[in-house]
Amino acid sequence: MNPVSARLLSQQLICPQFSSPHDVAEWMGALQAQEYRMMRWAVGMRTRKPSARDFEKAYNEGGIVRGHLFRTTWQLVAGEDWRWMLSLCRANALRGMAGWMSANGVSIPQAEEEAVRQIFCDCLSRNRIAQKSDFAAALAEKGITMDAHRLSYHIMLSEYAGLLCSGDLFPMKHSYALAEDKLPRQTPLPREEALALLARKYFRSHGPASLEDFVWWCGLNISECKAGLEAIRPELIEERWKGLTFYRHRDSRTRGFRSGTVTLLPSYDEYLIGYKSRHVALHPDYRHYAHDQKGTFRPVILLDGEVVGNWSASSGTLRTHIFHPQARPGQQALQEQTARYSRFLGK
Repeated sequence: MNPVSARLLSQQLICPQFSSPHDVAEWMGALQAQEYRMMRWAVGMRTRKPSARDFEKAYNEGGIVRGHLFRTTWQLVAGEDWRWMLSLCRANALRGMAGWMSANGVSIPQAEEEAVRQIFCDCLSRNRIAQKSDFAAALAEKGITMDAHRLSYHIMLSEYAGLLCSGDLFPMKHSYALAEDKLPRQTPLPREEALALLARKYFRSHGPASLEDFVWWCGLNISECKAGLEAIRPELIEERWKGLTFYRHRDSRTRGFRSGTVTLLPSYDEYLIGYKSRHVALHPDYRHYAHDQKGTFRPVILLDGEVVGNWSASSGTLRTHIFHPQARPGQQALQEQTARYSRFLGK
């Protein structure tokens, strides 16, 4: 087993199977969306013909939703998956938030939470979408003032209550909408079924992966993760690699990898952040190029699935830096990827 090439195929990073951004999000289960601009490329690069315009359309129409879900972090999911995933992760997320608030000396009484939530609802009923500054203005109209940190907690609490989801895509700042207006209502999934579906999505799109990888990715407790894995065990193929047990879904592709493949990976991409076993693709000696000690991830260049360099496009010019001393990515392959990124942006 070569977990590197297998993950490239599973994650749609080479020979992508899908044409629409929605189908990519549905396949991946959840994609880390910490970086508001880079998240678009994370989805686009996994389609056959990357298009920022196609991503915007899917995002604005609710085919893709961005919000706080697993591990209390920003993620992108398919619109039809948002409600059952939210139900699955809500309790763990709220416990995590309670710990953060306590550590920062923040306490939000129930009455305050309900009053602020109603103001959010009234604001969105009038305007359809709103940004954080719009919520602050609506609160001020009611004589309520709070710092940005406290307001962020209120917004997250409203997300986990199922009131707020992502609104329209703006160039720089996230917006919100009422979930009941943007996303269809669904019959709740029993928790056992939801765990099995989550495990299927993860091992189908991230395999080969370990149980520990799955636990890290979703942030649920290990007993629930084991239950999800066991529910789909007949669908999984178990393999050993360097003393570790990995699972891949029976529908996983095993062919399509080509030597010399170059990939421009955005910051916070699932290819790295979706695993505890990142050493498969990222040599420990080069971790500081990919992320710092605080968990800030940078855009990286992959050569045959291994992290070998960094790239940036902050000033309109795409720049690359190869730090791995033995890496020799082909100039043509690198140029093809930079051209693909430019086409995605519509340039």
